Amino acid sequence: MRRVVVTGMGGITALGESWSEIKENMQSGKTATRVMHEWSDLKGMNTCLGAPLPDHSLADRWSRKKTRTMGPVSLYSVYATEKALIDAGLLNDPILQKGKVGVAYGSSFGSTAPMYDFAELLFNKDLHKLTSTSYIRMMGHTAAVNIGLFFQIKGRIIPTATACTSGSLAIGYAAEAIRYGKQDIVIAGGAEELCPSMAAVFDVLYATSTTKDPSLSPRPYDAQRDGLVLGEGATSLILEDYDHAKARGATIYAEIVGFATNMDGNHITQPSPHTIETVMKLSLEDAQLSPNDIGFVSGHGTATEFGDIVESTATHAVFGSHKPIHSLKSYFGHTLGTCGALESWLGIEMMRDQWIAPTANLVTVDERCAPLHYIKGTGLHLDTDYFMNNNYAFGGINTSLIFKKIN
Repeated sequence: MRRVVVTGMGGITALGESWSEIKENMQSGKTATRVMHEWSDLKGMNTCLGAPLPDHSLADRWSRKKTRTMGPVSLYSVYATEKALIDAGLLNDPILQKGKVGVAYGSSFGSTAPMYDFAELLFNKDLHKLTSTSYIRMMGHTAAVNIGLFFQIKGRIIPTATACTSGSLAIGYAAEAIRYGKQDIVIAGGAEELCPSMAAVFDVLYATSTTKDPSLSPRPYDAQRDGLVLGEGATSLILEDYDHAKARGATIYAEIVGFATNMDGNHITQPSPHTIETVMKLSLEDAQLSPNDIGFVSGHGTATEFGDIVESTATHAVFGSHKPIHSLKSYFGHTLGTCGALESWLGIEMMRDQWIAPTANLVTVDERCAPLHYIKGTGLHLDTDYFMNNNYAFGGINTSLIFKKIN
């Protein structure tokens, strides 16, 4: 089997578009959470917090012909991919159209604005708002398709619309496609746009933060946490066969050495500690590593009561009491379809920098969470060759990825 490496990374986040900018914000204690005043007229909405991107005019970056099939989630995806391809030295390279480059990409949903067009049809029996691109902008595989169209990709498409595991599942499946020789390069990642309809999904489950102070939330693993905050953005990684990357002189940031995914088969929204424990063990087995080899765990850490407790219990069952763990959702909110890709990108950067960010807002660990080394304060200086990134989604979908530092 072939080795799979990361040769390009790019993203658009609420705390910046480069690792240097994001790291500076993290080290200064800044998070992206703010009060969403535009949600104030939504009757019955309990949360008022979100983590939106700064204002962008991405639609003006390219021609109307290029963007007419894109809603915000696709615009974010294409922009992140353009940055990653530039980083990998592959933008405008003819190899993209040779059939051995694919796309594996996901989001929880497409863009939500076109739902109004279809609501007009269903409730008022009027098609006048529907256009030829209404469905294209909202379909579950819109990000993957628009990346393929924009960059004229001719290889495999692997759409992963699996909510909070969309990004990590895309990376894992992309790695398998390369490992088994089906593709030489795959653009992999995930994206999400912030919409009150997404917040409402969690709000009706009483899973959202209800504090009015954006400086206090979200706070994963903390005794005073009160729920999640939703965010948005996109992250793309360029995955490549190791020999192919070496032959063209590409920069190699990391190697994907372990991947596993499974399902709980138990409850649609409540995670299972047993299957989460199993997916981590399967990922370690795939990488042929022991728990002691892993330097830190990038946790899912949504700041929901049940989720944090179950995740920490499963992590403790695999790693014991002293494994460092953090949650980047404390900075960006829960970015749903992009979180697995975002946390992979930043985990690679942290491993290379030998500085692991603390969980923001974490002061006192909930005593019901299992005993782990919860990274707090100014972060953790750590020299390690491996880290694990874990994500979990509605439907009982679990993913675990292991990355190796390339020196």
